[in-house]
Amino acid sequence: MDMMKVAATEKPSLSSPSALASTIKFIQIPKSETFLQPTLEQTRQTHALMVKTHFNETKFSPSAQFNFLITSYTKNSQPHSALDIYTYLRRMDYEVDNFMVPAILKACSFVSNTQLGKEIHGFAVKNGLTEDVFVSNALIQMYSECDSVVSARLLFDNMYERDAVSWSTMIRCYVRSKLYMEALEMIRKMQVLQIRPSEVAMISMITLFADLMDVEMGKAMHAYVTRNLEKMGFQLTTAFIHMYAKSGNLASARLLFNGLNQKTVVSWTAMIAGYIHCNKLEEGMKLFARMIEERIKPNEITLLCLVVECGFVGALELGKQLHVYILRNGICSSLALATALVDMYGKCGEIRNARAVFDSVKDKDVMIWSAMIAAYAQTHCIDQAFDLFVKMRENGVRPNQVTITTMLSLCAETGALDMGKWVHTVINRQAVEMDTILKTALLEMYAKCGDIDGAWKLFKEVKDRDIGMWNTMMAGLGMHGCGKEALELFSEMEREGVRPNDITFIGLLNACSHAGLVEEGKLIFEKMVHAFVLVPKIEHYGCMVDLLGRAGLLDEAYGIIKSLPIRANSIIWSALLAACKLHHNTVLGEMAARQLVYLEPQNCGYNVSISNIYAVANRWNDVAEVRKAMKNKGMRKEPGLSCIEVNGYVHEFIMGDKAHPEIEKINDMVSEMGNKLKEAGYMADTSAVLRNIDEEEKETALNYHSEKLAIAFGLISTAPGTPIQIVKNLRVCKDCHTATKLLSKIYQRVIIVRDRKRFHHFRDGNCSCGDYW
Repeated sequence: MDMMKVAATEKPSLSSPSALASTIKFIQIPKSETFLQPTLEQTRQTHALMVKTHFNETKFSPSAQFNFLITSYTKNSQPHSALDIYTYLRRMDYEVDNFMVPAILKACSFVSNTQLGKEIHGFAVKNGLTEDVFVSNALIQMYSECDSVVSARLLFDNMYERDAVSWSTMIRCYVRSKLYMEALEMIRKMQVLQIRPSEVAMISMITLFADLMDVEMGKAMHAYVTRNLEKMGFQLTTAFIHMYAKSGNLASARLLFNGLNQKTVVSWTAMIAGYIHCNKLEEGMKLFARMIEERIKPNEITLLCLVVECGFVGALELGKQLHVYILRNGICSSLALATALVDMYGKCGEIRNARAVFDSVKDKDVMIWSAMIAAYAQTHCIDQAFDLFVKMRENGVRPNQVTITTMLSLCAETGALDMGKWVHTVINRQAVEMDTILKTALLEMYAKCGDIDGAWKLFKEVKDRDIGMWNTMMAGLGMHGCGKEALELFSEMEREGVRPNDITFIGLLNACSHAGLVEEGKLIFEKMVHAFVLVPKIEHYGCMVDLLGRAGLLDEAYGIIKSLPIRANSIIWSALLAACKLHHNTVLGEMAARQLVYLEPQNCGYNVSISNIYAVANRWNDVAEVRKAMKNKGMRKEPGLSCIEVNGYVHEFIMGDKAHPEIEKINDMVSEMGNKLKEAGYMADTSAVLRNIDEEEKETALNYHSEKLAIAFGLISTAPGTPIQIVKNLRVCKDCHTATKLLSKIYQRVIIVRDRKRFHHFRDGNCSCGDYW
């Protein structure tokens, strides 16, 4: 490599070796002195002069000069230039010492180049540089910022010597990856080994407690700091303000904030962000205005934090006000800030504003592309998300794990298996690093898109399975009605020594419920409580009510509710209500529905449920009263929606749909399906139509349910014998279930339907659920 290629092309203004030496001295001064970081222009000028003088006309060695360039380029956000210099040094066999390696690793972190980081790690080991704790700490930091937690921990465990920085870096690594339990375990080990944490380590711990929203642990840390430090520094105080605010203890946060003698932009930001996080938007805006009045100018980090918090709580109006402030004050919106605005608008459902910000950015990086794709996904703009992903790749932007995970989640949500398989191909072609999070997302996509065999194949190929992957596989088996297989997998997990968590048992209990394994479900619940000493949560009790209710054991299910150690919430009552609808228990169902209406009066679904219970009992006057009350409150029933993927596009249908461009052909196929069903002996089950109309009208309404329209479209749009896969937002009604069984036999198609609760695999006139759903 020609060193001039990474040097500045303009004529250097540093014209003498003495000027060069004074510039290099920027990085040679002691820590106690003021550090002045050279600008990018100064770095380029210095680089050009070094090349011109062949790196030998100053009192500094070539090694020190190269170290200066690598450090300065990295700190001026030019990591590629720093890495180019390193590549040149290695090829020319220059000495790379323990002072230079940390700077190079920092550049690797900037560009998330794990592969080069591993190569540097190997070089450091070969040359004995890892015996220097400073180098090992830099390696841990590099692996952390490249999301290689396993490599970071392996290095930590094999260090010759650890200092307080080693521990704090490893804790930050776990916090960054949201592995909170592992971070807590590191803190406990520090206590056992009586390692006094540095201030940086304390801040990492406080950040951990903030992320966990564990105010008690935070208070204990506060007490420790107060006992062991003569004076709490500004950074620690700000960290505590953030922790208390995020944990909902605004009073303690404000007390610390008010006690600061000199408030900086960082402390103002922490306190204002805390108010927004706790949805105290008015107080947050008042404090923001006061900050401006006191002539504390918010910087980009302030605005970034506040915009992120607005997205978190869905504070659209406040987010817009911050956006206006940015524009009016001529604040140069960096890529990070623009990405935060796109993310905020996406989370608030303002897709046009999100796209406007996205389009205003000229040099887009992978993060802003990912944010815009996520915004489309969150607002259910499926085709736009896929199109943008394709455009992103056409623009030469390589997707990262965040982008891929978003795409896989969207495929899973919509049942777009073909698109999901294509994304899987992109992962393999572009060699996207597959950590356990991405592998789990891929597994979940296959399971939720109906390909449980594909999910199982992927699961068996993975060697480094974590508890999340085991849970996803068990939940996937449960959704497909494979309850016994889920229990067998749980036994295998136990044999491998993987400890289950509360999510494990939610998946297992749901699997037992879908498969009608009542006794097995009871045993699993007992095992959770007694063998693994896990305290049941409301979700576990909800699963038990669902398990018993589906099996028709309504009195036993209600008995669990009456004996609950905690107050029953909507999860519990909705499980009982669903069981009452299934088994036509009007009395218990009415009671459950009334409890739900009381708990969540604005939830339309519960009002619809109580209306349906009355309709089944032919109490049409009561039905009219409920629907009148809903109309007066402005409530609208969620319409049934069915999706089908054909040729890479997801098509949506609602009952009686007339908007689809091929609706005439679809209606013709619906008529054909109806005729063939009658020839096969099918009789419409009009009990599914809960309206006071005559039988003929009910039969017509059933013919145009959303899943039947989707099946009709699938039949006219795909080749004979091709499986048809549908995703429905509501539970499949009894009539559609019966009709789909017959249609699978009539047309010799495998029809896979995912409803709100589970999968139904229709084949040759039968359903995988065994009519138990």
